[in-house]
Amino acid sequence: MSTELRRLRNYIDGEFRDAADGRTTEVVNPATGEAYATAPLSGQADVDAAMAAAAAAFPGWRDTTPAERQKALLKIADAFEERAEELIAAEVENTGKPIGLTRSEEIPPMVDQIRFFAGAARMLEGRSAGEYMEGLTSIVRREPVGVCAQVAPWNYPMMMAVWKFAPAIAAGNTVVLKPSDTTPASTVLIAEITGSILPKGVFNVICGDRETGRLMVEHPTPAMASITGSVRAGMSVAESASKDLKRVHLELGGKAPVVVFEDVDIPKAVEDISMAGFFNAGQDCTAATRVLVHESIHDEFVAALAKAASETKTGQPDDEDVLFGPLNNPNQLKQVAGFIERLPAHAKVEAGGHQVGERGYFYAPTVVSGLKQDDEIIQKEVFGPVITVQSFTDEDQAVQWANGVEYALASSVWTKDHGRAMRMSKKLDFGCVWINTHIPLVAEMPHGGFKKSGYGKDLSAYGFEDYTRIKHVMTSLDA
Repeated sequence: MSTELRRLRNYIDGEFRDAADGRTTEVVNPATGEAYATAPLSGQADVDAAMAAAAAAFPGWRDTTPAERQKALLKIADAFEERAEELIAAEVENTGKPIGLTRSEEIPPMVDQIRFFAGAARMLEGRSAGEYMEGLTSIVRREPVGVCAQVAPWNYPMMMAVWKFAPAIAAGNTVVLKPSDTTPASTVLIAEITGSILPKGVFNVICGDRETGRLMVEHPTPAMASITGSVRAGMSVAESASKDLKRVHLELGGKAPVVVFEDVDIPKAVEDISMAGFFNAGQDCTAATRVLVHESIHDEFVAALAKAASETKTGQPDDEDVLFGPLNNPNQLKQVAGFIERLPAHAKVEAGGHQVGERGYFYAPTVVSGLKQDDEIIQKEVFGPVITVQSFTDEDQAVQWANGVEYALASSVWTKDHGRAMRMSKKLDFGCVWINTHIPLVAEMPHGGFKKSGYGKDLSAYGFEDYTRIKHVMTSLDA
């Protein structure tokens, strides 16, 4: 007996719409491998309509006071809390994540982040007005950039939607946001929630694939393109945006080094690092994926990490004992498995290394040791529940290997030596350095990387300012 699929729709100019040409794609629950909905496969006409709506809404939203924008965002945060269970259900269908962890680890920070940007709307700072030339007063205005084309990823579709729209709208911009084609459900629900609060056209959601995203970025209307995704996708966006000199905000891949020195509490470090490596099935750009451990404790550390992996559980969303759910899609499962299948002869799989079950896209928590710096699995982002381990001899080698990849998003240092921790935090070429912890984020602090991990910041006042432009106004005192 066939089950009728739920129909998701675009949200444009304050109303839900199908794709103009009626095209759709099926949306699959990765925990079951079965389709549960259809979503629009948006084309040029849909992108044109969304951009026109955002452009028409921009002058009015730009001219609202910061207090009005704050009030709207606070209402959105309250609505997220009130409808949290609906958001959780949509996100679990999107991703297959554990229900309990989605409730505890995603809803509270999302609400807090919206409230942070609501406050940031009223806290823009600039240079004081003054006479820098005799008879002339200069002031600096900080203004919204305009329409923002935004593309969110599939690993945290709900939270990344918040990271996109909240600072942009707080700054007075209007938004056209595209979720990943594999995870549109929670973003469509967010559009419904915000629709009763924001003026029509301020926040628009269109569903679609990579081609839809390209049409958005290349459209002449947006002043800014913002994407969270792969390095390949970020490079494509930057190239497309360069054709008409759009501003670009990129949060891309990661390959976070976790540098563990000989003075750590091994059981505690292993517990925290395994959690940070396997959480969300390792589908996190900041995941503790690449452990560098001092040679004097290498064997003991690897044994403890392998034991932790073997005791870590993956499974269905309603199982309260699981730490993580499935990989997002069959291609991602194939990619993760491929890294393990192609391991060099000198590598050793200490735990995991295989698919789990025949239903859904689950992969076992995996630990691989014996690796060299130029091995593929060290240099390339796996984006799965896989932690690699290398053995280093001294601080200089640890720094060299930690920095010796093309990514530069996040890192961590584990030691009781404060001086060493400070030296490492200076030398590590990453946008974030955690010390004796890994993966916590707060709304007040910036998130973003260097090198091929992209540029621009999410969260914090820096992330808010990325959605503004600066104008110098000079007036004569003699007029």
